[in-house]
Amino acid sequence: MTEKPSTDKVIIVEGKYDRARLSEVLDATIIETNGFGIFKDARLAKTIPRLAKERGIVILTDSDSAGLLIRNRIISLAGTENVKNVYIPDIEGKERRKPKPSKEGLLGVEGTDHKTLLKILSEANIFNDTKNPERISKTDMYVYGLSGRPGSKKLREEIKKKLMLPEKMSPDKLLEMLNVLITKNELENMINEITGGIGDV
Repeated sequence: MTEKPSTDKVIIVEGKYDRARLSEVLDATIIETNGFGIFKDARLAKTIPRLAKERGIVILTDSDSAGLLIRNRIISLAGTENVKNVYIPDIEGKERRKPKPSKEGLLGVEGTDHKTLLKILSEANIFNDTKNPERISKTDMYVYGLSGRPGSKKLREEIKKKLMLPEKMSPDKLLEMLNVLITKNELENMINEITGGIGDV
């Protein structure tokens, strides 16, 4: 099996089907706006500028009018300095799961074939020359005392405070955001700081 290209940049798409499609094509942190949810999601609005500054972001919304509105909202939050805009070519058609085409009759991220996605992302020069830094796994969450241990909940709460994440965020969502915001080594250092270096790290 051919290894997927990777990028340290964070890819922003509109929805879960777009995210699933891109996950088949490349190794990257991909977050979704939940469509127009980005206009109401205060947490995401705060996170996007931070991601742009620390990792750089790639906007890959659909090429229809809704996608353009969402793209403009992301740019208004993040600015332009650390943002790459990647556009889906105008290809007529509809996604398989949808009963009818979009208003403009064009394919979105979800319906675009792998070859085309790789081509436009490659042309945007976002791929790494080397492999992504090691990702934090569910096993790491257990080893570090963030799940399945006495005191795991309290430790997760401390981590969320340090990263300014919502208190009610689930362990799975926390894992996702850890991989967006910090490296494995930074997490280890953070846990040692919280526990005084007496944890299992």
